[in-house]
Amino acid sequence: MVTPENAWLLAFGHRPWVSRAAGEQPAAMNVILRSLVPRPSSLLPSSLLLAAAVMVAALAATASDGAPQSPNPAFARDLAGWEFVTVPAVPIAQVCTIRPDGVVAVAGSPVGYIATVASHANYRLRAEWRWPDKPGNGGALVHIGSGPRDRQWPICFQIQWKNTAVGDLLPMAGASFAEALSTPPGAKTPQLNHSASDSERPAGEWNSCDVTCRGDSIKVIVNGVLQNHVTRCSPGAGRVGFQLEGTPFELRNVSITPFR
Repeated sequence: MVTPENAWLLAFGHRPWVSRAAGEQPAAMNVILRSLVPRPSSLLPSSLLLAAAVMVAALAATASDGAPQSPNPAFARDLAGWEFVTVPAVPIAQVCTIRPDGVVAVAGSPVGYIATVASHANYRLRAEWRWPDKPGNGGALVHIGSGPRDRQWPICFQIQWKNTAVGDLLPMAGASFAEALSTPPGAKTPQLNHSASDSERPAGEWNSCDVTCRGDSIKVIVNGVLQNHVTRCSPGAGRVGFQLEGTPFELRNVSITPFR
């Protein structure tokens, strides 16, 4: 039951005149606080205290509903949970090396993609990447499926990391979304161009890519700039990965964070 006394506790989590832990405040300070701070029942009418408690509880529920959980590092200490897809097959350890500082060095060839073994839905992918030498072509892949393929690429959505085109969104091998494409109908490589000015950093510097996949929408932020947002995506879930298209690159701080 919510009373004027415990409404303060619900709304603010503590009584201001009581120390939370022994030794947190000197006894003299507690005496001063008790003399300065009136009890909550004299601060506000009971109706306002009850209303405040209800409001705070509602806000807490709203904040937790759909909020991202703690990030899950995608590369902990090894490559467990990942595979490299190419033809003919090549072990992932041949194209990826995790350095002592946690950076994943990815060879640019053979052409293919590394992908999680597990599928994901309603999550936020965060990754930082850079071109250690000459910038080239690559990208992040979300909603990777096992259906039709376009050349070596599976059905999925590619977030373009190609130099000068970062943030473009490509529906691959039959994937689709509601927004109109930037390319003409029947284009060999359909895509939706990034919407803001180029936010890619110079070669050699780290870039950040945040991809929010929620429901049937995908939102792409590159270095803090919103570059793409599409809806009614199909497929709406799948594996997560990164492309190898001929140019070595590096990854760090990769996480896949599910929404509650």
